[in-house]
Amino acid sequence: MDYHNAKKVLEVSHLKQYFNVGKKDEVKAVDDISFDIYEGETFGLVGESGSGKTTAGRAIIHLYTPTSGSIKFHGDEVVGMKDKTKMKQFRRDMQMIFQDPYASLNPRMKVRDIIAEGIDINHLAKSKEDRDKRVAELLETVGLNRDHGSRYPHEFSGGQRQRIGIARALAVEPKFIIADEPISALDVSIQAQVVNLLKQLQKERHLTYLFIAHDLSMVKYISDRIGVLHYGRMLEVGTSDEVYNHPLHDYTRSLLSAVPIPDPEYERTRTQIGYDPKYEQGDKARKLVEIAEHHWVQASPDEIPMYQERAKKEGLKVL
Repeated sequence: MDYHNAKKVLEVSHLKQYFNVGKKDEVKAVDDISFDIYEGETFGLVGESGSGKTTAGRAIIHLYTPTSGSIKFHGDEVVGMKDKTKMKQFRRDMQMIFQDPYASLNPRMKVRDIIAEGIDINHLAKSKEDRDKRVAELLETVGLNRDHGSRYPHEFSGGQRQRIGIARALAVEPKFIIADEPISALDVSIQAQVVNLLKQLQKERHLTYLFIAHDLSMVKYISDRIGVLHYGRMLEVGTSDEVYNHPLHDYTRSLLSAVPIPDPEYERTRTQIGYDPKYEQGDKARKLVEIAEHHWVQASPDEIPMYQERAKKEGLKVL
């Protein structure tokens, strides 16, 4: 992708999401992160459990009200947006696929009505026949049968439920989808099917994704660029190939060293790299710095030469 000429869909600047502000148990779930997502790309957000990935996604779609920072969607500032018409359009254009497909579906509603909820709220169907037709088409789009609409969520497997969740997200014809660990609750054999479905839908419907996950190998497969999150802070951002094959930050290196590879010989000799969070702690002013082209690392001014040296050793074009 030519990032110099690509159009920015989402611009996140200095986003903070704190809980219990001012109290003893204050939690800085997302602590001053910034990144952009371009039209038609998949931006992968990775990190271990508790790193703030899901919170970041929920803050961006406004399921949480951000503590501070800026979120621009197609150039419009979303934080503190007062225009109700614009806010309704934003909620239609940006949709979310949730991690637990069962918890996110109302068990008392038939699948047909779950999928059609967004259609009803946004008045997208002209009649009941049009509504039923749209739902049937959506079910087929995600690989389910038309007659599945008359069933309840508990009658489906995990993979099928996640497909229902995807159909619900697509119902309002969004431009941007946040996929919050959409495959982590599924069997490994089903994970690839769901990811391939997401890739196919992206191509057919010209979608842009924020793909949240902790599985780096899956993120590399689906993402154009990757952002690495730890303790609510963005530590490294780059193209998926560069982050995966030429990681610069110690935390990214540690994460990658733990990824299992289906090779018994390699697994016998594999050594996991421990992580010392000294490059995040202390009172140094750190920010994302572009070390190589389109490859950013969180660093203080005195740490930049160290990362530049690493980038040279990795064969990257240092700026």
